[in-house]
Amino acid sequence: MPSRKQAFYAVDRIEGNIAVLVSDTGATVQMPRVELPTGIREGSVLRVRVGAQNLPDWSSAVIDKKEEERRLREAKQMLDEMKRSDPGGDIKL
Repeated sequence: MPSRKQAFYAVDRIEGNIAVLVSDTGATVQMPRVELPTGIREGSVLRVRVGAQNLPDWSSAVIDKKEEERRLREAKQMLDEMKRSDPGGDIKL
């Protein structure tokens, strides 16, 4: 039995009743908020089953807290590394 393909979308922002989502490939999707799981907010990560024609099955979308936490940790590590390698001071041209 083939495994079910999934995709992740991060909630970039919420504009009224529309959620603007960004896929891991960088594609932007606008979705009515009512079609997404209750409790989404900016920064939420949604795990979505991919169905026919490689399109997301939005009815399967769930908030993935573990993936959200993993991404936050990764971003913090990158920021910390950038801070450690920054010599400080003014930029001179």
